[in-house]
Amino acid sequence: MNLRIPGPTTVPDEVAQAGAAPMINHRGREFFEMIARTTEGVKKVYQTTNDVMTLTASGTGAMESAIVNLMAPGDEVLVISIGEFGDRLINLVKVYGGKGTELKFDQGLAADLNQIEVAFKGNANIRLVLVTHNETSTGVTQPILPALAKLVHERDGAILMVDAISSLSSVPVKTDEWDLDVVLSGSQKGWMTAPGLAFVSVNERAWAKIDANPQPRFYFDLRRHQKSAESGQTPWTPAVSIWFQLDKSLTMMFAEGMDNVYARHHRLASMTRNGVKAMGLSLLATEGIESDTVTAIRLPEGIDGQKLLNVAQDKFDTVFAGGQGSLRGKIIRFGHLGWVHEPDITAGLDALRGSLAELGYKG
Repeated sequence: MNLRIPGPTTVPDEVAQAGAAPMINHRGREFFEMIARTTEGVKKVYQTTNDVMTLTASGTGAMESAIVNLMAPGDEVLVISIGEFGDRLINLVKVYGGKGTELKFDQGLAADLNQIEVAFKGNANIRLVLVTHNETSTGVTQPILPALAKLVHERDGAILMVDAISSLSSVPVKTDEWDLDVVLSGSQKGWMTAPGLAFVSVNERAWAKIDANPQPRFYFDLRRHQKSAESGQTPWTPAVSIWFQLDKSLTMMFAEGMDNVYARHHRLASMTRNGVKAMGLSLLATEGIESDTVTAIRLPEGIDGQKLLNVAQDKFDTVFAGGQGSLRGKIIRFGHLGWVHEPDITAGLDALRGSLAELGYKG
């Protein structure tokens, strides 16, 4: 099966086998050594010297951990949304009692820094800004993070939280250079690992806000995780088998070289986009901000997205992702992140072309 979705992604055989290793004591020496090794590896990918905690959770768990640690009920928050996962942050703010200022942009567009500045300056009480770096629902990567961080930090005590779940490890995220306070990612994306681990980096500016926050938290208490990691443990039982996989996937990524990993993703994304356009199809993302991890493809008039997904899987052994929310049935999403190479893209394009032909498209 050619799994061309934006996550979970294909797990290399070596990584899958690593996860089948015999269980170990999660309070013992072997895990102590592994958590130290993997934490340093994850920090290298994050390009940070800040604390990075690894949680047993999905990417949404990383989101929730950020909200409960950074935000108290009644806090004013600016949430910048360019798609479904930005909207998820809006929902989390509401669930935990925050007062969210929602700044939503049309599907296929990146956020406009000028509009953000107006919204931010329009509320002097905002001290927390949430943004998605790579929006998998629309195939857009935001280019604004360095400038946005600078804008946020002009306000005393303000914090920028970045959802980089589907970008980190596939495209460069320069956590320290860009001065990003809290950054999230998840194992099931470019990390070439099964779902179940979430990563959260926290700098000193963010720790000060977290320590002053009265919001109750337990499982997702980041200070608990940070202090446990200092002794080579986690506060709660970790997903040990997925940690084994992460240990192996990091070794493979560093053997390839992170610059080569990023170059491969950009090359394969360009190959995908060019192949799609050659079929007469158009992309949802505006030119210049297309994601190097997933391509969102507008479907031709008269082609039903769900039928196309079914044909691709049943006749061409290929799994694409459908549209989400209001885009359901109108687009498909072609994932090209993680353990992916040219033959996978070629096969995916052939499957897309054949599926469209089966449904009567003559582009």
